[in-house]
Amino acid sequence: MVLPEPPLRGACLCGAVQVNVTASPLLTLACHCRDCQKLCASAYSLTTMFPSDGFSYTGELIKGGLGSSGRTHYFCKSCLNFVFSQIGGADQRINLRTSVLSEAASFEPFVELMTDEKMPWASVPAVHSFAQYPESLEELQALMDEYSER
Repeated sequence: MVLPEPPLRGACLCGAVQVNVTASPLLTLACHCRDCQKLCASAYSLTTMFPSDGFSYTGELIKGGLGSSGRTHYFCKSCLNFVFSQIGGADQRINLRTSVLSEAASFEPFVELMTDEKMPWASVPAVHSFAQYPESLEELQALMDEYSER
């Protein structure tokens, strides 16, 4: 699948929060952890990871999902749509909820995470699958490198 070229745009459900991305994605993910299942009210969440310096938004956000240790989740203040996450210690990246992007269908998951918590009937067409998370930053970087070569 051919990815759209930046800039990429998107919005929350009500349109009060607009996102703009000027960088290419670093990685696309499907996460099957119980936190994501609950936060997204779905079997998994879809994430497109971008460099933080290539991401901006307008509108008012609130923090939510406060039970997720090590992660800060941001939601539209008006419609409470889950917009993006910031992982502690990884300020150089943001995890944008793929469904917020106008061309969301173009961002097929390349990696699936936390398959040990996966709903037995859920499936995604990911190239790589992890029972939990990649074991090191080097392994994550290798995934991002492979993704960038597609």
